[in-house]
Amino acid sequence: MKKLIFIALIVLLLSGCASVNISEDMSPAEIIQRAHEALDRNRYKAAKQYYEALYERNRTNIDLIITAEYHIAFIYYKQKKYDIARAELTALLSYYNSPDQELLPQHFKRLAQIVLQNIDDKQRKRVSKRDQNL
Repeated sequence: MKKLIFIALIVLLLSGCASVNISEDMSPAEIIQRAHEALDRNRYKAAKQYYEALYERNRTNIDLIITAEYHIAFIYYKQKKYDIARAELTALLSYYNSPDQELLPQHFKRLAQIVLQNIDDKQRKRVSKRDQNL
């Protein structure tokens, strides 16, 4: 029985580490859907792979680039990799410092600002808690 549980655990771990198969004929909408499904299941590596594919396959579509970049940054946030998330979100917001900013998807700008604020709040709390323990 213990051997069976051990084997099941190994299979589960290996399946979580495997890369996803993203067929070349998948549309951006399909890639985004699969990425969302992976993210909903906390399969961050798979979700990130989908968003990276979205980014690589759509380098001339700023809306899809912003979509991919925001979600990759959000994955880092969910993983509590706040420094990487902050850098990614700050880079994302730089797109909105252009004459064509009104043409960009505005919801990602607002979401990036909210996540950055959440990161600031979490880091302030951590510093405050550390200071109280000294």
